Amino acid sequence: MRKIFSMFWTFFKIGAFTFGGGYAMIPLIQAEVVDNRGWIDKDEFLDILVISQSFPGALAVNTSTFIGYKIGGMLGAVLALLGTVLPSFFIILFIASFFVQFRSNYYVDLVFKGIAAAVPMLVLIAVVSLSKSIKKDYTNLIIIVVTILCIEVFKFHPVLIIILSGIYGCLFFRKKVE
Repeated sequence: MRKIFSMFWTFFKIGAFTFGGGYAMIPLIQAEVVDNRGWIDKDEFLDILVISQSFPGALAVNTSTFIGYKIGGMLGAVLALLGTVLPSFFIILFIASFFVQFRSNYYVDLVFKGIAAAVPMLVLIAVVSLSKSIKKDYTNLIIIVVTILCIEVFKFHPVLIIILSGIYGCLFFRKKVE
């Protein structure tokens, strides 16, 4: 039970101090649950991340909920979910009451510009870190290139890419059964 409440507090801190949305939270979640606490390993984290992307909703919320479920069952999932979303809820509630007054403030605008510049780099760091656990071979390279082309050039919806990649994996990555 202590571990579940520790997990709640971990996700609460991540939720409270991460700016930039769900993708910006991923490297922090990974650092805490994989590197610092060892609750899951890197491969499990990557699997959870892939599953989380295939469900509707915010990536960080889905990821934390799946991690919570893995660690503490249904109670763990609920507490991880609450830990992730409650800080944002309270912060947005607080900011919304003052936002109109301060949005045109020069210094507030500078803070937002600084945060906006850092967030894509946090996402890039997460991508680089997670890509280290992907097997380096031509098949995966082709999947990466085709995915980029389908999303950026042909404007496929990411959910379609996830579904097609899952089907491809089932068809071509399964082991031969004798």
